[in-house]
Amino acid sequence: MVVLEYPKKISTRLSSIDTLRGLVIILMALDHVRDFWSSFPYRPDDVSQASVSLFLTRWVTHLCAPTFIFLAGVSIFLYQQKVENKQSVSLFLIKRGVWMIVLEIFVVNFLWQFSYNVLFLQVIWIIGWSMLVMAALIWLPRWMLIVAALAIVGFHQLLSLLEPQQPTMHNLLWVFFHRPVLYMSMGDGVPPLFDVYPLIPWAAVMLGGYLIGPWFRQAADQRKNNLLRLGSVLIVFFIALRATNGYGDPNPWAIQERGWIFTLLSYISISKYPPSLLYICLTLGIASFLLILFERTKGMVVDFLGVFGRVPLFFYLIHIPIINLGALIWTYLSFGKSVNFFFTPSAYWPADYVPHLWLTYLVWAALVAGLYFVCRWYGNYKRQHPYQWLKYL
Repeated sequence: MVVLEYPKKISTRLSSIDTLRGLVIILMALDHVRDFWSSFPYRPDDVSQASVSLFLTRWVTHLCAPTFIFLAGVSIFLYQQKVENKQSVSLFLIKRGVWMIVLEIFVVNFLWQFSYNVLFLQVIWIIGWSMLVMAALIWLPRWMLIVAALAIVGFHQLLSLLEPQQPTMHNLLWVFFHRPVLYMSMGDGVPPLFDVYPLIPWAAVMLGGYLIGPWFRQAADQRKNNLLRLGSVLIVFFIALRATNGYGDPNPWAIQERGWIFTLLSYISISKYPPSLLYICLTLGIASFLLILFERTKGMVVDFLGVFGRVPLFFYLIHIPIINLGALIWTYLSFGKSVNFFFTPSAYWPADYVPHLWLTYLVWAALVAGLYFVCRWYGNYKRQHPYQWLKYL
């Protein structure tokens, strides 16, 4: 996760961005705690097996990646307004993008596994590459960027008609650009690849945030009206297109024998890998409404979320090893051996292991409560010590 520095003259109008960013960063932690502490032998969004609570625990975290990458695009626009020099912005994005890619490969990858058994590439990786793309795109005319963003979000799903069913080293570019892969052999001496964040759709999401950046220099009422229109259009479009059960998402919804509520869950069960048109519409529609809500809301909750939203990369880097190490200690004490449930097939889980969703929420609450004080300290330190290197954390 990354935050760009905002212009001083508009910083007071950006608390909603920090608040929303803080919300999605702690929701992301919920998903990660579930992976390590309460893994189930089936997908949490499988409406034929998952409970309502398990499904919604996973589903709500769909908001995280698109919202964060979208807000990163907004931040790029605001940073550009501050420096008023596209060459400086491009150079900054190149340096920041390369840093994020290196960080993902050599640091984040290790923190997930405490090893390098898998080349595990996720959101930090794709944020870095999307910033490199944005370093070039900011030079193009605005109308061209609007057309590109709409075309990619609307029609990138058609690439699935062309991409290979089985990715290999010979068609590896498909994995990078559009075809997610959960496990792919990379040859002798090279860890297998896990890469589910392809560049084409996610760079378009960041571009979309960049394109609405001017709204955050408008008067508050005008900005809220624009966000309301955007959110309404996206949600209505989602409902209407999803009802057709045709184009928009590769996984159709269906009437469920388990009851109407599971039919509803099937309706809102949308594809993240890669992010489908309907996935982007629903998540960014909700994000638009949340931005309005957080502009109108003040108080302890907003202040609490803002602490995390101002230092998201710092939070990201420290929460993973805490979750991972804590789970290894817990499994050792509980089952006599340390188990990383996220990277271990269910056939090798301890025989007496039973997943409990309540444990996820208990650990998550303790994690967020503890890291609040750490993040608040770091945020204050960062404000009081304007060292250049701190901009990269």
